[in-house]
Amino acid sequence: MSGHSKFANIKHKKEKNDAAKGKIFTKIGREIAVAVKEGGGPDPANNSRLRDAIAKAKANNMPNDNIDRSIKKAAGDGDANNYEHIVYEGYGPNGTAIIVDALTDNRNRTASNVRSAFTKGNGNIGTSGCVSFMFDQKGQIIIDKEDCDMDADDLMMQALDAGAEDFAEEEDSFEILTAPENFSEVRLALEEAGIAMASAEVTMIPQTWVSLESEEDIKNIQKTLDLLEDDDDVQEVYHNWEEA
Repeated sequence: MSGHSKFANIKHKKEKNDAAKGKIFTKIGREIAVAVKEGGGPDPANNSRLRDAIAKAKANNMPNDNIDRSIKKAAGDGDANNYEHIVYEGYGPNGTAIIVDALTDNRNRTASNVRSAFTKGNGNIGTSGCVSFMFDQKGQIIIDKEDCDMDADDLMMQALDAGAEDFAEEEDSFEILTAPENFSEVRLALEEAGIAMASAEVTMIPQTWVSLESEEDIKNIQKTLDLLEDDDDVQEVYHNWEEA
């Protein structure tokens, strides 16, 4: 697993401007709302899905007021938008694989926007399952070395004792991988130990990475990814392009 490119993305996300930050908060707010409705109510103590969504919000520096407001709104508004979870799969330039996770209240609008993003980047949407087999679903926790005083071996033992599957040290970060069903438990154990997490989420990790040499291909995949990231209905975008 080449964790460096994932971590570079996280650093990039953290440094985005306020408008982009607002968009991220909107998306996470939607995730919190769905977690409240589908995960078992507004109390994070009894709703592990909500606990994980709150952890993701905090890793993205979302203010507590925003988090509380999202929970209260979802708990109190019986006919709040009913979001549907849809996954799109397709290909970018040179056979790169892209998976798009969306939460939408308008399936037609989202499908049209996602298809347009692929087309503008010279790619195309495929059928369900066409690229997901190239990824593994894992819980992934990234810890910035700057925010962690622990020795690598101690951190690794703590993570493995909590139920993690794998631990890797990169140049400026540590990466902890878990089975999806053990993610909440491992994340909570690290949180209770006071370990700051730059990112904590269940994600799709490519089994292999694809390099793009052509300037045109790089420009095209970047165009598709930017359009998808800017779409309010799109929660997450996974791909196997190994960014330089």
